[in-house]
Amino acid sequence: MIIDDPRTRRVLLNSDVKNEADDQFAVVHALLSPTLDIRGIIPAHFGSARSQTSMLDSRAELELILELMERPDAVRVENGAPHALPSATEPVDSPGARLIIEEARRADAGPLFIAFLGPLSDMATALLLAPDIARTDTTVIWIGGPPYGDREYSGTWPEFNLRNDIHAANVVFASGIAVWQVPSDIYRLVSVSYAELRRKVEPHGALGAHLAQGVVDFNTAHHRVATESRSLGDSPAIALLIDPWCAVFRKQGPTRFTADGHYEAADVGGDILVVEQIDVRFLLEDMFAKLAEFGEASAAATAQ
Repeated sequence: MIIDDPRTRRVLLNSDVKNEADDQFAVVHALLSPTLDIRGIIPAHFGSARSQTSMLDSRAELELILELMERPDAVRVENGAPHALPSATEPVDSPGARLIIEEARRADAGPLFIAFLGPLSDMATALLLAPDIARTDTTVIWIGGPPYGDREYSGTWPEFNLRNDIHAANVVFASGIAVWQVPSDIYRLVSVSYAELRRKVEPHGALGAHLAQGVVDFNTAHHRVATESRSLGDSPAIALLIDPWCAVFRKQGPTRFTADGHYEAADVGGDILVVEQIDVRFLLEDMFAKLAEFGEASAAATAQ
């Protein structure tokens, strides 16, 4: 099948890529998707509980992934904040935040989508430094926050990506910028088993082996009970970038977060769109197929 469609969607990725083992899949999926014009990737921090240099750890893991994809210089990489915002009025300036401002202010390139796979520190900083970007054609896609309403939550509290910068989440939600939120009860549905990884990921070269082994290694080190699967919780952001119609949204009124991570109604900010369902079949099968095609192309090039 010959596909000749030059249309693309302008995208920035912000990823705490060394935090677990799911960001890697999301980053690779985005880079292998021809309709996404990845204008840059911003390595993000993931707190200090496991590392005092978490943002730099994310940078190193991102560079490894780009090497395994044989694309070390294919995309602009700018470091994000090394830690959370001290308060809701104090930005943590970084090259990553400046990249967000630069791309959001472009008037010649159409809509901008920024996928945040970790905390919202760099988006909040960009908004504090340049409040005008909230009025641009920019959409923030955030993997984060607990379930709304009376839906059950299991896991550490507050929800991890929120916990790593509650001030930043409040800055973004209060700004009025367009936000699509994927809360934890939805992002946890994207589970893959070890058997799937052995069949559909591991066989596809050094990249596939790295992705699959990373899941097992992380579970072995950090999962408290026996398991043979893990949620690729950051991947819904990539599915939304490729096809926003793969999700069911509902409108949520202005919202803020309490210091202990709960939702409450806010007096400022606009409505946000909350994802209530995601097409997991489409998401995973598209990613598996693109990994297979990449592995086949890489093997063919090596054989020549």
